[in-house]
Amino acid sequence: MSKTLFEKIWDKHVVKTIADGPSVLYIDKHFIHEVTSPQAFKGLEQRGLKVFRPKQVVATADHNVPTINQHLPIKEELSRIQVQTLKENCEKFGIELYGLGHPYQGIVHVIGPELGITQPGMTVVCGDSHTSTHGAFGTIAFGIGTSEVEMVLATQCLLQTKPKLMRINVEGKLNKAVVSKDIILYIISQISASGATGYAVEYAGSAIRSLSMEARMTICNMSIEMGARCGMIAPDEITFEYMKGRAFAPKGAKWDEAVAYWKNLQSDPGARFDHEINIDAADIEPMITYGTNPGMGIGVTGHVPNLSEIDEKEKPSFEKSLNYMGLEPGIDIKGKKVDYVFIGSCTNSRIEDLRMVANFVKGKQKASDVEVWIVPGSRQVEKQAREEGIDKILEDAGFMLRQPGCSACLGMNEDKIPAGKYCISTSNRNFEGRQGPNARTFLASPLTAAAAAITGKVADVRELI
Repeated sequence: MSKTLFEKIWDKHVVKTIADGPSVLYIDKHFIHEVTSPQAFKGLEQRGLKVFRPKQVVATADHNVPTINQHLPIKEELSRIQVQTLKENCEKFGIELYGLGHPYQGIVHVIGPELGITQPGMTVVCGDSHTSTHGAFGTIAFGIGTSEVEMVLATQCLLQTKPKLMRINVEGKLNKAVVSKDIILYIISQISASGATGYAVEYAGSAIRSLSMEARMTICNMSIEMGARCGMIAPDEITFEYMKGRAFAPKGAKWDEAVAYWKNLQSDPGARFDHEINIDAADIEPMITYGTNPGMGIGVTGHVPNLSEIDEKEKPSFEKSLNYMGLEPGIDIKGKKVDYVFIGSCTNSRIEDLRMVANFVKGKQKASDVEVWIVPGSRQVEKQAREEGIDKILEDAGFMLRQPGCSACLGMNEDKIPAGKYCISTSNRNFEGRQGPNARTFLASPLTAAAAAITGKVADVRELI
């Protein structure tokens, strides 16, 4: 019987199926951070339980950490308490922690892949919605709530209902200056922020297969932004080449054995999906959002929709969104003034993203009235950027390479966008207040964000290359 990639991994990890109910799913790797773990550890303590398999848990500090002067005590009290609590819990329960100062510290969804911890065929969870990032390696990876974090810590298993299956095929050659962030923003703009609710999504097609691993991670990262339970891409030679030699990847004979298994992790010919979507890569241009959910996206040469283009039942939320953003229906998005540019987050903070930005801004100067935050996703990314001289290129352009963390992706640390200010961000969410109370966010690719940093406004990067 033909199986999808999802079904092959799911079936291998089902411990027990409950009649007319969920399945007990075994979890290979559990990532934790300082925000969603404290209550879970407290629950274990109250029940007198230990962490069942601490070697399969990986901890790091990312959401609450500052991105400058990390050697100093954290200023924000709540952030300081959460980071300290994670340290204490990891010591108490015997879990490896990549905390501040550790060479492996970074955003949880950046360090897993770069260290070779994330491997094809795994089930991966974390108390963070963007765990779908790891699906780029051919894993079933999804975010869980705090009570579920406790369940996995206690049992290494999770109760899960099997989702429906969707395949999104992106075929053809990408246009100039169109990158993976544009692909996923385009997909979400086409199917809406709820268009994949209840589905596990597999991305396929020649345009997807042509992407690097870091680009694939960007796409899978934002699967949750269209409501999907997870997103995944079948592993191939690009996957294996990326993984080979990484710190926790298999070595020697075990590597050969692993690759032999990973090569079978493809959807079989004739495998059935509940829904399929086909997209022509040629239709995608550099994208940007204008509203307060990631589905409100347009090409940079497009205009904010007129009221006549909006479904009647969607008009109240559409008008509320534009009111928050301070935009009028029908206006061109290109040329809109911006105040801040944030390049970072678990979506776009890897070395490839920083190289992309550095190549574009080399020899240019940032606009004098724009503040730019460049935040690497991990200590390893920061180290590599400095070794390659990327920090110097950014410095010459008027930018500064900060220290790793989630930063201005979310208003949970010191890096907040001031009220009323416009920020072009390479992160994944543009909800009201996401980057700080009353901050206004445009989501875009690293290239489009860099173009805004140079020009001080929303620009078509194709005109500047």
